[in-house]
Amino acid sequence: MANANPTIEQRPFGATMRPDAWWAQPLLVFVLLGGFVVYSTWAAWQGKNYHWGPYLSPFYSPEIFGNSPHSLFGPKPGWWPAWLPFSPALLVLWVPGLFRVTCYYYRGAYYKSFWADPPSCAVGEPRKTYLGESSFPLILQNVHRYFLYLALIFLGFLAHDVWNALWFTDAATGRATFGIGVGTLILTANVVLLAGYTFGCHSLRHLVGGFLDAPSKAPLCQKAYQCAGCFNRRHMLWAWMSLFSVMFSDIYVRLCATGVWTDWRII
Repeated sequence: MANANPTIEQRPFGATMRPDAWWAQPLLVFVLLGGFVVYSTWAAWQGKNYHWGPYLSPFYSPEIFGNSPHSLFGPKPGWWPAWLPFSPALLVLWVPGLFRVTCYYYRGAYYKSFWADPPSCAVGEPRKTYLGESSFPLILQNVHRYFLYLALIFLGFLAHDVWNALWFTDAATGRATFGIGVGTLILTANVVLLAGYTFGCHSLRHLVGGFLDAPSKAPLCQKAYQCAGCFNRRHMLWAWMSLFSVMFSDIYVRLCATGVWTDWRII
């Protein structure tokens, strides 16, 4: 009997036998992610209205150089090029940005929505060859694990920002007094959501126990792996909720700083 040599026919772009609205999810992701990129880029270049009272926008944290009381090393450094507009966010925002860009979930999301690679399952795509992530430039996505380490450090700074958001300067005495405002709760919720997203990272699961052939032989690693797995099961949900919480936190602080919103003190 002769051996059969089947050939796979390349579907034209968008061709499919699926009867459902397969294009709805990629389109929604395109709109939401695209909107976040546009807003975050605009907010990062503003360089102002990013702090109010004890609140600091997460887009600008940690504030390495800047004019707010949260600045770690004072105002804009002298070595900053005079022709380049300065914003404290430009020094730090690339870390969480690249952490998300190289995230395993976000890769699948924006590959479909922005590159149509593929636009959806069983739907024709525009390319005719497949190189995967084993060749340049997509092989650079493997740096995700290193941005995870930096993201964990940034999470510590954001948690410290929540601590600072508990202390309000008394106008009469000039002393810092304990208090809780709506902004305090918003920044706290943001850290919780970011922690849920970060702790469910696939690379973190590998780091804490996934690298072992038999995790049960290392009880501590097994517990850490199971804990990360709990977050990982809702990784997509954590990813979206934390994305919106970061943006809303910046919006809230920005509107308080411009006087559009008044922060309500609960305590």
